[in-house]
Amino acid sequence: MGLRGKLVAHVEVKCGGELFHDHFNSKPHHSPNISDKINHFEVNEGELGTVGTLVEWRFNYDGEERVAKQVIDHIDEEKKRITFKFIDGFFMELYKTLSTTLDAEENWISWTFEYEKQNEDIPEPLILLRIGIDLIKDIDSHHHNK
Repeated sequence: MGLRGKLVAHVEVKCGGELFHDHFNSKPHHSPNISDKINHFEVNEGELGTVGTLVEWRFNYDGEERVAKQVIDHIDEEKKRITFKFIDGFFMELYKTLSTTLDAEENWISWTFEYEKQNEDIPEPLILLRIGIDLIKDIDSHHHNK
């Protein structure tokens, strides 16, 4: 088994992709109010919607609250794509590198997790992918039911 990998999930949504791009680009701080998957979000340094901004997420992972600190690594407004690179927190104990990209296309949202595990005993980040999928569903349900 290799140490590097990529996980991809595509989720069909009722709300348009623009809403999701806008949410993760400029309003991720609303996530804890929309989804019970996210306990807390804050900007540690910088400004939302800007590459280089440092953000912190707190969420339940495998029964325990975990912290994920990320930098906004790339934003493509035209393609509605945002990449977050994990830089600190629990997951850096498991992975040498870990990033997640959100692609928003009309009624399809895609999460791509790219990673390199610290060693072969570390599992693939399937639980993180599941949290991402659930968050998309919660955001879609929240906005569609308004």
